[in-house]
Amino acid sequence: MRFVLMLCSDSTVAADLVEEGMAAGCGGWIEELARGGVLKGVEGLRPPDEATTIRVRGDEVLRCDGPFAETKDQIGGFSVIECADREEALALAARHPWAKVGQIEVRPAWEA
Repeated sequence: MRFVLMLCSDSTVAADLVEEGMAAGCGGWIEELARGGVLKGVEGLRPPDEATTIRVRGDEVLRCDGPFAETKDQIGGFSVIECADREEALALAARHPWAKVGQIEVRPAWEA
């Protein structure tokens, strides 16, 4: 099963931690999962103030600066992992260094 791990935190904390974490390979977590064949992809996201949200209502395309959700907590990056089950995905997420400073949402991906 594939899972998406969404790394979230308070937007006032995220900027410095993201740069430090990405520079350090998230404490070796990325490298370890890549070697084991579990990690299928990882991306950091630019800050929320660089986002644009698109909505289509009828024939009208509505553009809005900023993220979809108006909240202090924002997604700063994500990883895609392939695990045997939800418990394995949760255990791997708990080992991610980001879980100590923010939160990680673990969500199953639709299988194609």
